[in-house]
Amino acid sequence: MRAQKSVIRGTVYDQQNNKPVEYASIALLTARDSTVAGGTVTKANGAFELGRVRAGTFRLKISFVGYYTISTDVFTVAGNGVVNMGTITLQPADALLNEMKVTARQLPIATKIDKQTYKADQFNNAQGGTAIDVLKNLPSVSLNGEGAISVRGSSGFLVLVNGKPVITDAQTVLSQLPANSIQSIELITAPSAKYDPDGKGGIINIITKKGANDGITFTANIQGGLPSTTDHNNKEKPKRFGGDMALNYRHGKWDISAGGNYLRADVAGYREGDVYTKNLAANTITRLPSAGERSFDKYNYAARASVHFQADSSNAFAAGFMTGHRFQSRLADLVYNNSKADLSSGTVLYTNTYYNSNLQSKHGTFSLGSLDYTHTFRNKSTLATSALYEHANLYGDTKNRNLGYPQVQDTLQYVYNPYRNPINGYRLKVDYAQKTRTGKWESGYQFRYDTQDGQFDYFVTPDIAQPDAARFRGSATAKNTIHAVYSQYAGRFHQLEYNAGLRYEYATRSVLVSYEANPYQLHLSNLFPSAALLYPFRKGWQAKAGYSKRIQRTTNFELNPIPEREHSETLEQGDPNLLPEFIDLAELGIVHQFTSGNFFSNIYYQHIKNPIQRVNSVYADTILNRVFTNAGQARSLGIEAGASWQLNKWWNIYLGGNVYNYRIKGQLAILGVHSTVSNSNWIYSFNTNNSFKLGNTWTLQATVNYLSRRATAQGEDSYFLTPNTSLKKTFMNGRLAATLQWQNMDMGMKISNRQRISTWGADFYTTTNYIYETDVFLVNLSFHLNKNTSKSKLPGSEFGEKEF
Repeated sequence: MRAQKSVIRGTVYDQQNNKPVEYASIALLTARDSTVAGGTVTKANGAFELGRVRAGTFRLKISFVGYYTISTDVFTVAGNGVVNMGTITLQPADALLNEMKVTARQLPIATKIDKQTYKADQFNNAQGGTAIDVLKNLPSVSLNGEGAISVRGSSGFLVLVNGKPVITDAQTVLSQLPANSIQSIELITAPSAKYDPDGKGGIINIITKKGANDGITFTANIQGGLPSTTDHNNKEKPKRFGGDMALNYRHGKWDISAGGNYLRADVAGYREGDVYTKNLAANTITRLPSAGERSFDKYNYAARASVHFQADSSNAFAAGFMTGHRFQSRLADLVYNNSKADLSSGTVLYTNTYYNSNLQSKHGTFSLGSLDYTHTFRNKSTLATSALYEHANLYGDTKNRNLGYPQVQDTLQYVYNPYRNPINGYRLKVDYAQKTRTGKWESGYQFRYDTQDGQFDYFVTPDIAQPDAARFRGSATAKNTIHAVYSQYAGRFHQLEYNAGLRYEYATRSVLVSYEANPYQLHLSNLFPSAALLYPFRKGWQAKAGYSKRIQRTTNFELNPIPEREHSETLEQGDPNLLPEFIDLAELGIVHQFTSGNFFSNIYYQHIKNPIQRVNSVYADTILNRVFTNAGQARSLGIEAGASWQLNKWWNIYLGGNVYNYRIKGQLAILGVHSTVSNSNWIYSFNTNNSFKLGNTWTLQATVNYLSRRATAQGEDSYFLTPNTSLKKTFMNGRLAATLQWQNMDMGMKISNRQRISTWGADFYTTTNYIYETDVFLVNLSFHLNKNTSKSKLPGSEFGEKEF
């Protein structure tokens, strides 16, 4: 005989304004031991329904961010039928102990003990783009002319996707994740010991969207670029179009999602360069001024799927799979006007004008899968296991042609530099968590392993043009192994919230180069402590403090000593003896919530041991050698601040800024030649976002991102400015939205989306001005069937993309 089952119904309303509360969490608990017997969330009208409930005694627990959590009285479910709970009211919280919520429409911010969370869909200019377009709007985050993201001035930070580590180059990962699929972004500036210690700038956690209600959730976005308004005389017009879609089905114990995206985002541009090298032995100086096209063809596509199965209240399973491809080609067609002169008299010894066509292509095909299992014991403790495997096929080439000019059909020299660099990576993880009367204790073990086998070729025509070509060929195999254990405790003492933990790692690294008999070995044994405090010292005010020991690991690219002909005037190679950076990160901050907004400010300090620098030296009169090396030490001392407030019901404004002093000093070992570096300067950046509600369905948004000039180990980079504006119109009660984006606004002023990078040494000087297209217009259409609110557990690339 089949067991009889019932339905529980009710509605949830705000006690103050008597309006329904959407997406409130409803948990069905057994009266005997508070075991979770079911759950759901409220709909737009505040209604909820729990079906297929067996006979027994229960109570409901109702919670939602910004409200006090409540529990109903115990009630009985008997036989088939309907249990009507009526209207349940939630009372807004006066002050949240664990987080502060700003109710401004355009930039909701939540602040916790170790992080700040920002909603992604408030940045209209990011729609149809990537995670980078969202991230660059946040405080202490800046974007330079090469597209590199920095947090507090550091490009080294760990990326998580839904809490899962992604040991990869951040720029590559973020450029493949559609902005429309992101629910929120967490900036974790004082990470605890349970997180990987990778990244001197802290951690960025990307929370992706997923359906919250039972049933089907569907979203789709398409984007197209209007004709370019600027002309750099590039060979091809840039192509800009793309789309993404996601489908989620949730019912009972099953939660299934799938998605795919394609994005073509070409960039037109121009380059002006000037270089000179000195040959002190020959008493000559060689000059290499150049100018011409520097453009990018870029596209990527991916498909993802995940399945979550809640077998019962004690056992949950999850699996995810992703496959995708990324392509980028950079074309630099430059005219060089080389000359050599006597260094003392200035007498010109010879001149040579030629045309250099340099095409660098990169391909990456990524396939990875993850499997997770979580068991909840009767005492509410949990044991979570996770496994991830990734295979990445990385390959590409550089074609460097030196041609006559203006007779470009005459080939003076042709260099073809292909490579193939596949990678396999594994991660196994076990975590145990136990709640106590005053907090939560967590411990775990993690194993990480990756291996990469690179084959690099180098062909020169004519053969006699480069006698040492053999040193540019070979193979390099890198292996990295990490064992880690951690333990931490988070709790509360009266109003003081705290956490403290310790992580231990034993890591080995091996690099075997084909022309070396023995591999380069590195063994590391390190402790990584962490601690954080949060204290509400008056109504609406909180003080916080944090400390974390971090490590910036070397990539296999930085370790590869086989030179690559980057372009006509540059070779690039790594150093297998390179050491990782070790960072002490500390911060002090305050957070203030007022009636119409939020304010925060943090003072932070970083001490960096073995900072990795990319520096130049003279390889030949017309070629610079760019290598990676360690300096002695560096430190950053800065202050960041941000404020968001609703000036009135139609205008919301956000301001964020970061000012810091960076100092580096020590010895640089460049291919066996030692030199001293000592550099210090002040750097600042700011991001602003103004949103104007022009009616019930119209929104105008204007943003400005600015990064000041800054010193490097051997020179300086100029400022970088990108203003953007968007106009958004919604239809069908918000289910359909059309957005017109005006990106890189310049209007002929020649100040936006361009950056000059200069380096110099005792025997060389180089400066390059990168000028990219401005006044770009895009149209984005977005449609969703049911809202996306909870996070999706889709896997993210773990190892391969950092070597792309």
